[in-house]
Amino acid sequence: MSMQSQPIKAALWMSGALLGFSSMAVAGRQLAGHLDTFEILGYRSLIGLVIVLTIAVTQGRLRECRPSAMPLHVGRNLGHFAGQNLWLYALTLIPMAQLFALEFSYPILVGLGATIFLGEKMTPTRALTSLMGFAGILIVARPFGADGLSIGIFAAMACALGFAASALFTKRLTLTAHVTILGIMFWMVTLQLGFGLVCALADGDMALPRLIDLPWVTVVAVSGLGAHFCLTTALSLAPASIVTPIDFLRLPIIAVIGMMFYGEGLDALVFLGAAIIFSANYINILAENRRMSAHSTPS
Repeated sequence: MSMQSQPIKAALWMSGALLGFSSMAVAGRQLAGHLDTFEILGYRSLIGLVIVLTIAVTQGRLRECRPSAMPLHVGRNLGHFAGQNLWLYALTLIPMAQLFALEFSYPILVGLGATIFLGEKMTPTRALTSLMGFAGILIVARPFGADGLSIGIFAAMACALGFAASALFTKRLTLTAHVTILGIMFWMVTLQLGFGLVCALADGDMALPRLIDLPWVTVVAVSGLGAHFCLTTALSLAPASIVTPIDFLRLPIIAVIGMMFYGEGLDALVFLGAAIIFSANYINILAENRRMSAHSTPS
């Protein structure tokens, strides 16, 4: 079957991604009172390493985990580790919906980064959508409002930069180094386990998870890996123009969760800014689809 013939399957996989991302946010909020972000990510990576190694061994794919293109792996995971720490930190300071809305800006940052660092052309569409994305970020963050640019807002915007850097390195890994998704996941959990332990022990004190914390740490690990696996699988079954609108449902879902369980209000400006950011991303996707179609059409 072609990719375009399986949108229903893609939608089902995306429901798993939505559940995973939402579960990770709730679990991260629950753990914030006892474990710091470095400790959470250290324990998450330890559980993730066990999961990835189990998959690699049972499927006979250990060879995909051998060291290759390590500078790219290190760069990818430094960006991802920084982004994840900032994301977990912002999660404790600002409403979940506001954090998710700002996180959606990272594909636009990837486009800008690809122009600067990978030599891709700055097209009029990319320039327009970058301006749209920036406008959406300003609406969500409201740096000139009564509250100004809070630490939580700054952390949320900075986490998008970390995720964008990670995505750029991932692009290089898959396109030029030909590393598999399993290999990327193995080095993600391995390197970030090391990063987490070093950072958590920097102050000489690393808190152990309490018995009540263990289920939430497990949820962070399993939901994080599961969400990215579901998203990747969905993208293999249907074009990004179909998958991305489903991914955007994360925002209203997490807004309802925040309202029901944490007393967070529904902010119309957050939804407006997020809609502009989403529109910018979607325009980029459609433009990329047209470009690829034009190149694949025989002359």
